[in-house]
Amino acid sequence: MTREEIISQVNSLLAEEFEIEESEFAPEANLKETLQLDSINLVDLIALVQTTYKITIPVEDLKKIQTFNNLYDYIESHLPA
Repeated sequence: MTREEIISQVNSLLAEEFEIEESEFAPEANLKETLQLDSINLVDLIALVQTTYKITIPVEDLKKIQTFNNLYDYIESHLPA
């Protein structure tokens, strides 16, 4: 899966899940602010990503995922071969 495919798919999933236009998603935008995430929504986001991409995101890695770019990078680097 290419980075462009990851970005397109993630944006589509997040737009549908959180009912926000994809045009609101900028690579350097803060995930929590843009998606208006509270702690429950954050759990939903992580579950969605883990289920869709068959990856595990440990709690300690959550701090590293602040922007959309961080999320794309994380998924790209942890996809199963």
